[in-house]
Amino acid sequence: MASTEDQLRQIITENLDIGREPRFDTKLVDSGVSSVDCIAFFKIVNEQFGLGLVAEECRQFETLTDLVKFIDSK
Repeated sequence: MASTEDQLRQIITENLDIGREPRFDTKLVDSGVSSVDCIAFFKIVNEQFGLGLVAEECRQFETLTDLVKFIDSK
């Protein structure tokens, strides 16, 4: 099975048009992704990983690495 980081990379590649490889240690607010796209991204992440995060909770993840750690702790 692919690692959490690999799975997130695939979700990003397929659903977010960032024009480059995702940087897991860059702050999400600095990634150039719109807030609407971020919400859509987190909906997909919820579905893929069986999470129940709401939009307000997603703010706790400053970087994709933070999100990976959270998912892996579940």
